[in-house]
Amino acid sequence: EAVVKGDSRVPAIAAASILAKVTRDREMVALDIEYPGYGIAGHKGYPTKVHMEALQRLGVTPFHRRSYAPVRAALESEQ
Repeated sequence: EAVVKGDSRVPAIAAASILAKVTRDREMVALDIEYPGYGIAGHKGYPTKVHMEALQRLGVTPFHRRSYAPVRAALESEQ
């Protein structure tokens, strides 16, 4: 069942949201070590200017989502 504004209304949803964010942030720090130069620990995978520039400069990594338009464009420019 969907709960509108669940983070503010249901403690379990709020807790799960926090755990998910902390887990994702830790994964981004690990990816930053594995793929230096992308600045992943800083932008956490969000499409910032730094991330888009690194994508063009360094190319696509295995963790990039191929369905995302900038990633598709970078893949096409590599061919």
